Amino acid sequence: QVQLVESGGGLVQAGGSAKLSCAASQRAFSTYVLGWFRQAPGKERDFVAAMNYGGGSTYADSLKGRFTIYRNKDKITVSLNMIGLKPEDTALYYCAAGSIAKEIVVRTDENAYTYWGQGTQVTVSS
Repeated sequence: QVQLVESGGGLVQAGGSAKLSCAASQRAFSTYVLGWFRQAPGKERDFVAAMNYGGGSTYADSLKGRFTIYRNKDKITVSLNMIGLKPEDTALYYCAAGSIAKEIVVRTDENAYTYWGQGTQVTVSS
């Protein structure tokens, strides 16, 4: 059974930083697109960032410069570094894996992602 296990998050003061990590349970995911989405209370789930196995990445325009995605050498762990956090960054952050192996195109549509973690909460206090 495929699992994506997230860690990190918690309560952060505005202006602070946080790091989220997600580990895939199967080695096969080393060539899948891995990424992050987030869902604020009462809102739809939005794309944050994602990276293919070659290191190509895509970010939500509004988050460029504050959020950085990277994959560990094992390629099955994806992390998200967040700086300059704002109260509007408060959300449940989900790790996601794409649908096919060796996919190069990094998509922002959540329908392009088949596997999802349970989510980890990030709360930014003002």
